[in-house]
Amino acid sequence: MRNSTHMKLKLLFIMTLLGYSGMAQKTGNSYTLEECIDYGLKNNIQVQNAQLDEEIAKAKVKETVGIGLPQVSGSVALQHSPDLQRFFSRYDTTGGFSFVDPAAANAIGLDQGEVFAAQNFFQLKSVGTAELNINQLIFNGSYIVGLQASNAYKDLSVKQANQTKEENIKNISMAFYNLLIMQERLELVESNLKRIKELYETTAAMQENGFAEKIDVDRLKVNLNNLNVAVRNTANGLDLAQMLLKFQMNYPMNQELDIEGSLENVVLQQVEGPDSEWNYSKRTDYQVLEANKKLQELNIKNKYAEALPSIGAFANIGYMTQAPSFGGLFKTESDFTESDQIGTDGWYNYTSVGLALNWNFFTGLQRSYQIQQEKLNLQKIDNSFKMLENNIEMEVTRNQDALDVALETLDVQSENLDLATNIYEISQIKYEEGVGSSLEVTEADAALKEAQTNYYSALYDAIVAQIELKKSLGTLYNK
Repeated sequence: MRNSTHMKLKLLFIMTLLGYSGMAQKTGNSYTLEECIDYGLKNNIQVQNAQLDEEIAKAKVKETVGIGLPQVSGSVALQHSPDLQRFFSRYDTTGGFSFVDPAAANAIGLDQGEVFAAQNFFQLKSVGTAELNINQLIFNGSYIVGLQASNAYKDLSVKQANQTKEENIKNISMAFYNLLIMQERLELVESNLKRIKELYETTAAMQENGFAEKIDVDRLKVNLNNLNVAVRNTANGLDLAQMLLKFQMNYPMNQELDIEGSLENVVLQQVEGPDSEWNYSKRTDYQVLEANKKLQELNIKNKYAEALPSIGAFANIGYMTQAPSFGGLFKTESDFTESDQIGTDGWYNYTSVGLALNWNFFTGLQRSYQIQQEKLNLQKIDNSFKMLENNIEMEVTRNQDALDVALETLDVQSENLDLATNIYEISQIKYEEGVGSSLEVTEADAALKEAQTNYYSALYDAIVAQIELKKSLGTLYNK
């Protein structure tokens, strides 16, 4: 029968982190496991970046939708050309018209058939234009596929964010329980120090009165020194454990962080393995791979869509003017009565509307080979599914076995701790009553400290094993 005095040291541990949505009321900077997880999911840099990726994906969807909306652009240009390009032509009067007057041609010796370069009399040196362009997509196969792909990309970013959150929950949980165990260990080591110190002082007094030998005092002094060192080392380990938890939470390193919880208030138990309703898609990494496959399928679909024609409508509305000088663009220098055919040198509008069809009939078989490549990439993703499924089954089996062994080891170490505690208490009583030796007490104390170390090591192994099993089953994070 185990000593009831030490029942509080026996722990059955259940990871209550699955139900972390219910937040407890906290005081100051004291956090429960659920509150640590909630804080980490809000402040961890990797989680924040994953959530930003979600927002980027949402904006990408809206950007893709915008491609199908009217595209409106405008432009204004003012240009002055001090030297206009010349107009080149062949002098020929046989057709009844020539840009050069025959008398002028004769005067300069320009013969029939010769090429000449005349001043540009079709354009003035200064030109001003103001134009509004409107384009509307009517049909484009790639655009339709792009809308589907943008939503698939958003889904992928959500799955990747869930994967990041799951990893963060795992890291915070392990750091939290490591800190909790280090607190318990420090309390235990300090208790051991107090106990040995009292025994050392009692034995030293007995030695002064001739009821104990000096070697008994020396043995206890060695134990006392070792425990002083152990307290300092454990305190340092506690500080490191707290820093690790702060790091996983992205909690300010220069602020105090206290945690609420006790190893006595949690239960460790078996985790149910996969049942008939369990499937691989409960895993976040499997969900990410499914999202990637969806994107790859849409990529193939887009390659086929590129073979379809695209149709669009357009409208152009503008104003333009010309003048012999740059300043003439901003004023009217002509002074005559306008007609329907001829107007003054002002700004005149022009418009054009129409439909445009673009169709790549043949691309030198490039599209065919591109589709072939994308289909091969899809096969690679299918192969990744098979490999991931095998890895998941191996992980579940390995972690289930690890948890079984860890629980058995924990039970053994719990029993050893009870036995070592009873042995130490009995040897101490015998020593105080004069029927036992200090060597027996020292050996019992060493065995007790070893049992305590082994117990906490087994406890942490069981915690890790259970967290890893829940992660491999996809039940660590409730989406």
